[in-house]
Amino acid sequence: MSFNLVTQNLRSWQNRKEWFFNREHTDTYELWYEGRYKRAEIWQKKIIADLIKNDERIETLLEFGCGTTRFTRWWKDIGIEATGGDLSPFMLGQGVQLFKGDLVLADSHYMPFKDNMFDAVAFITTFEYYKDPVKVIREAARVGKHGIVFGMMNRNSPKIVRRRVQQFFGKNPFYVTATFYTPATLTKIIEEALRGRDYTLEWNCTGLPEWFPVQQWKVPYGDFFGLYVKINS
Repeated sequence: MSFNLVTQNLRSWQNRKEWFFNREHTDTYELWYEGRYKRAEIWQKKIIADLIKNDERIETLLEFGCGTTRFTRWWKDIGIEATGGDLSPFMLGQGVQLFKGDLVLADSHYMPFKDNMFDAVAFITTFEYYKDPVKVIREAARVGKHGIVFGMMNRNSPKIVRRRVQQFFGKNPFYVTATFYTPATLTKIIEEALRGRDYTLEWNCTGLPEWFPVQQWKVPYGDFFGLYVKINS
């Protein structure tokens, strides 16, 4: 069966259409970070690095929803060996040209890896699209021995209004199926998924206006937050 025939049948996931199965959107994904989102990316990576590097056990990591491997290529800069996984053949088709490590085409609800195969699992601006987030976290805790790191679009942001207005007028297809979380709402999902496990949480927010006197803080407001689940046992 040809690649074109397979991808023609991949128009939806979780019984809904998703933007990452549309080449009109996936082919320009990397350009976002090279343009208006460049500054945001720098701060996003900084807070994620600050969180995960506090756990010295993390040497290997699986990033699910890795897309074009924008962040997957970066983990090595902070001393972590990364593997990527994604459901979109269009995104991975670009990622395989940009990333020298291992990539897998798979669904995050059913990670094709053995228990404790990686030190940690990461979700960077992808967890917002999962219809069964509890199941995904349990899979991540099964595969990632020591921790789970989240990089999330924050619901506590003035941009949420703009996103929804754009969506209403059909101008922004990227967030139609997204669920926006706050540190508090994500924490509740984690508590349900990891009930009975021994773990600790730490988070930071960024995505603040350039004129603001600080660019990261432990207040739940800003366009983006990073959260790390440190699994103790």
